[in-house]
Amino acid sequence: MSDEATPLRPIDPLAHRALEALLRAEATLSRRLASDLDRIGVSATGFAMLVLLTTAGGRLELRAIRRRLGASKATATEVLDTLEKRGFVERSRLESDRRAVAVALTDPGHNLVTHAFPGHAERVREVFGGLDETEKRVLAELCRKLDRAA
Repeated sequence: MSDEATPLRPIDPLAHRALEALLRAEATLSRRLASDLDRIGVSATGFAMLVLLTTAGGRLELRAIRRRLGASKATATEVLDTLEKRGFVERSRLESDRRAVAVALTDPGHNLVTHAFPGHAERVREVFGGLDETEKRVLAELCRKLDRAA
């Protein structure tokens, strides 16, 4: 093996620049938003799960939660375990399908979302404040397009 560096040339340099910018922005946004959630004892995925349950009326099937959050089975189970240990959710088997799991928001979980969501929503607004309405729509569509292509 030579000590000389091997030049790597991407097939699509612009795609690589876009990927680097996307990953850097995602990391920065995640750190900024997650730090506040860490202080209240939930991860970003855990908070998203609690918000989803709140907006869905307090109860959803785990499969639906996974699908809506785009979470793997392992990630959803790990997050759910943590939320359940902290008393924010309860798990139960569905009567109609004993293999399926239902997740219900508890009063402490609902209270956490009710108190934390306004501040979180304000931080999201601040983070995206540099974009106008059209740019936010375009960004959302581009992210959906990338998600489908991946």
